[in-house]
Parts: sequence; structure tokens; C-alpha cells
Amino acid sequence: MTTTTSTTAAPTEAVATASTAATASTADAPALIRFRPTGLDTAPEVNALLERLGLGPFAPDGLTAFGGRNDNWAGTTTRGRQVFVKTVARAADGSRPEIDRALAFEATAARLPAGSPLRTPEHLGTDRESAVSAFRLLPGSRSGSEVALDGDFDEALCREAGRAVATLHTLGTADGASGGASGGEAPDPASAPAIDTGEAPLPPMRWLRAFPWSEVQDRSMAQIAAWKLVQDDTEVVAALHRLRERERTAPHTPAHCDLRFDQFLVHDGQLFLCDWEEFRLADPARDVGAFVGEWLFQATYSVFAPTGEPTSAKDAVAPGFDLSHEEIVERGAAGLRHHIPRIAAFWQGYTECRTPDPELAERAVGFAGWHLYDRLIATAQAHAVLNPVARAAAGIGRTLLLNPAGAVATLRLADPAVPHPAVTPAAVVPAAVLPTAVAHPAQPHPADAPSGSPR
Repeated sequence: MTTTTSTTAAPTEAVATASTAATASTADAPALIRFRPTGLDTAPEVNALLERLGLGPFAPDGLTAFGGRNDNWAGTTTRGRQVFVKTVARAADGSRPEIDRALAFEATAARLPAGSPLRTPEHLGTDRESAVSAFRLLPGSRSGSEVALDGDFDEALCREAGRAVATLHTLGTADGASGGASGGEAPDPASAPAIDTGEAPLPPMRWLRAFPWSEVQDRSMAQIAAWKLVQDDTEVVAALHRLRERERTAPHTPAHCDLRFDQFLVHDGQLFLCDWEEFRLADPARDVGAFVGEWLFQATYSVFAPTGEPTSAKDAVAPGFDLSHEEIVERGAAGLRHHIPRIAAFWQGYTECRTPDPELAERAVGFAGWHLYDRLIATAQAHAVLNPVARAAAGIGRTLLLNPAGAVATLRLADPAVPHPAVTPAAVVPAAVLPTAVAHPAQPHPADAPSGSPR
């Protein structure tokens, strides 16, 4: 077994405190979702790694887990260290591509200077053989999805997110990781896995023709219906092929390639970016578009909040009330007006740290369109019928995919010096799509959508 150690950043899930007590000091503190972890007796490799790192095994008291597709554990070791440990799946052939991509990020980011806008939790060590990694736990932190749903992912944080993503996209360039190591001994790049140069898996182009029979048994009826919705729309299929072609000829940079709100952490007022299992050289527009798409998905959910304001955690399930066509369009536009300044703040932060290529914004709009379809498919996993809100979001995604150039200015991804137009429903929201969402008013929490490739 090989154990790698580093003082730089590495992948993690949406890590927060190992105890809700840390957030219970105020009456308005949000309730953070925690889970019972898999028993460590079935995963002896976890404590084995911690002991090899000199941290001691997990103390059983207070051990918890966080949401995500990977088994994970968070708590305090017998030597008093607060630690988060996660496993990742191995490929069918026994390889460990996710661990390798994460370790490639470690090596690439090893020389980020102190004070870099790109912050990630400290990586303590990885056992590549058992596909287990350990990180410093950030006590009291909250995942970006929790922060967004509680209305606290404000413009200042969005600007910081833009600066972090832009810094990621400059790694390895003269403007990127050129300073000294951030502390301790950096990993040896010569022994680290090479950065993945393979094409990102989403959208899976072969699935645009037909859904593989081998995958049917692992998909819900709603997911199958979601894929049929994509496959039957010849214009969307053609637009996705055009987006892929533009991606292949675009300048590639180090990129996250699985960017969502729950990949961010807010700890002591600072923003951290996590979870590097999809890290690779790719079109930077993927990450920009995903962040834009997250806010558009939030805007769609705000249509069904009781007040029409952005949905908070306590309003994640909308009550059973009817909305007229005019009310739906009005609330859709209001949701966009509320969230687009956050997109603009992200873009401002991004352009402060990196000069994008001339077509990046337009490609990003296209990827934002795909992101909304991706959310439709992901949220359908636990349902028998398509979620009407996610379906409405896919209608917005369709508009963006078919005419990305037409939405660049509306989404505030143009030159900041150029006056931006007023946000109107017709600019981004196809009003004909929204009324279909009234049929089933009870909606799941947007953050319930699991990650994975393909969906």
C-alpha cells in the first residue's frame, strides 16, 4: 500500500462540523443535515490509514457522516485530531481514476501561494490501494448548498467563488501556482498521477441516441423519462453536439468539472472549494457554466416558494397552492432578478483573476443549459415521475442551449463596463414551460440531487 501525504488541498464532500452543537449558539442557526456513518468494522482501511498517518483511530463518540455518494466519516481521533475521511469507488477494471485525478490536483496545486483565492481543506494523506483519503475537518463549516438555501450565499461570496475558480483555471501558468509552497513539504509532482486529459463524461453523448439497456435497472422511471425528454428533442441533441465540438477546440485549463454548491464550504468567513475526483484538463467554461446553472436552478425553485422569494431551507417543500400563468411568469422573472446579481458578482471575481478567452462566456451559457438538464436527471433518481420544478428548469436550459449568445448579456457575463439589459422572462425563461410545474407543488430540496457520472 502506498500512502501519500501533503499539506495542500484535496477532495472532500460537503464537510461541516461533526456536531450540530457548534451551530446551536444562536436561535436562528440552521439545522445541518448529518447521517449515521457506515460501521468502521466494515471499513478497517479507514482507521488503518489514520494510524499510519500518526493521527490515531477515530474515537467512536460523536462520529458522523455527511451527504454524498461516497462513504465518509467525520469526527475526532484518539489523539484529538478532527478529521474527515472518505472513500471513492474503484472502476470495474480495478483502477482508481477518481483517486488519481484527486492526487493530480494535489500535485498541481502544491505551489499555490499563501493567501491564494483558491482554498481547500488540508489533505492529510491517501491510501491509493484502498481508495481512502483523509482531510482536516473544518469545525462549524457549512456546505455551499446549505448556505445558498438559507439565503446566505451573497454577492461577496459569489465574487470569492469566481476568484477561486479563476485561480484554478490558471494553475500551471505564469499567473497561477507560481509562488512558494503554502507550508510543509509539497508532494513530489514526479510521483503524482498525470492530469487526466480525457473528455469529461457529461453529457454522455452516446446516451443522446438511446439509453443503454444495461443501465435501465439502476435508473428510476423518472430518470428514464428525463432521458427520453432529452432524446426526443432533436434541437437539444444537436445543440449538445455543437457544444461538445466547441469544447474540443476551446483552450483547456485545469478544471473542477463537477462544480456545484455542495462542493463549496464556508468556514470562519472564508470560502473553500472541495471534491476533486473529476479534476482534469478541460474547457474552463464547464465550471463557469455550472455555477451559473446552479443559480438558475435556484431561481426556478423560488417560483414555488410561498413568498416568491428565493427558497430557504425551511421552504424547501412548497405548500399546495395554485398559481396562475401570470403569477408563474412574474415569479420566474423575480427569481432571476434576485439571483443574476450573484452571477454577475461571480463573473466579476473571475475576470479579476483571469482574462477569459473571447468565446468563454457564450460556451459557459451553453454549459449552464446542460447543467439544468443534468439537475433534472439527477433529481429524478429517487422519484417515479419527473419533478415538475426540475422539468421547468430544463425548459430554461433548452433556451440557453439553443441560443447561448442571446443570454450572455442577460446573465451578466458580458464586459462589466457594458451596461446590462433589464432581466425579462422572455430573455431566459420560456414562459410556456413554467405552467407545467404547477401539477405537483410538493418539491424536494434542490440539494437532494446526488452527484455521479453519468446521471
